[in-house]
Amino acid sequence: MAQALPTTAPGRLTTALERIPAPVWVIAFLLLLMPAFANNFVLYQIFGWSFILGMIALSLMVLAGYGGMVSLAQMTVAALAGYVVAILGTSGVPQISLGWPWWIHIPLAILIATLFGTLVGALAVRTEGIYTIMITLAIAAAFFYFTRQNYVIFNGYTGFNNVIPPALFGVEWRQPVPFYYLTLGCATLSYLAVVWMARTPFGLALQGVRDNPRRMGALGFHVTAHRIFAYTFASVIAAVGGILLVWQSAQVVPGTAGIPQVIDILVVAVVGGLRRPIGPFIGALIYAVLSVFSSDILHAFGMSGERFKLVIGLGFLAFVLFSPDGVLGLWEKYQARRAASPDPLLGGGR
Repeated sequence: MAQALPTTAPGRLTTALERIPAPVWVIAFLLLLMPAFANNFVLYQIFGWSFILGMIALSLMVLAGYGGMVSLAQMTVAALAGYVVAILGTSGVPQISLGWPWWIHIPLAILIATLFGTLVGALAVRTEGIYTIMITLAIAAAFFYFTRQNYVIFNGYTGFNNVIPPALFGVEWRQPVPFYYLTLGCATLSYLAVVWMARTPFGLALQGVRDNPRRMGALGFHVTAHRIFAYTFASVIAAVGGILLVWQSAQVVPGTAGIPQVIDILVVAVVGGLRRPIGPFIGALIYAVLSVFSSDILHAFGMSGERFKLVIGLGFLAFVLFSPDGVLGLWEKYQARRAASPDPLLGGGR
């Protein structure tokens, strides 16, 4: 009996590429060509911001979707990375900023924010459910008030301005087109990293811990260690997103990690969907579009543009009540209903 030949690495890569659905290739192609037909405002303020918010919300999705842990400190981790970049790098506050080169302060910013996120996880995993939400919210609130009152390190209420990315390879990365590709590249790598992690032994064990921690513990898995490392992994993604966020706005202030911003990340993740890594990016795009154009839309209906948060809150409530899986859940329900509907020509199901 003939034996099957072992699959080579190029063969596995080809097989993996063949499994990618055609719509994904179409979306990837459109994103790569977006600068050809979108103006600078759309590239920078809509898509750039969407990719950044999507990354920070993706870090929450890792914890909530794969680990069953809802953390409200992910925006805090992101803001801390931005603060470290401003403090160790260059900014408009030279009396505090140290002016270290980018190849030192950027890795250190990611490292410090990751260690902080890991510490938050070490505290949060001792609790479950609403208590996890409360302790991470308390940490986020404490960080916000500490940065607003500390002038020696964080420059108090005014924070840091003129925090811009370094000009590498002769490229001004804060220009709309380069910044678009920078955020797109980071978002893609973050997405692929999460997809890969979910299929590793650690990712599968983490999902087992989410579903039945007692059984996983009885099987010899260290439940607490898996949960803490999930915070570490998520913090790396949040830290990169935080650095990009600070570069986009060229500033970092206490309000960068204020309570409204902390809740916004939760809204983005829930609206997009917490079951799949693409969900946070869908939610971020919806949030960014509504944030930018909400005033015009509300004014068209004779309402004040300041009611944007009310609209977002009502939308969030609607998703929680009618589609806990977010936009992706609605799409899956539509596809299931369409597949079950009778074919008008054959008279049977599709």
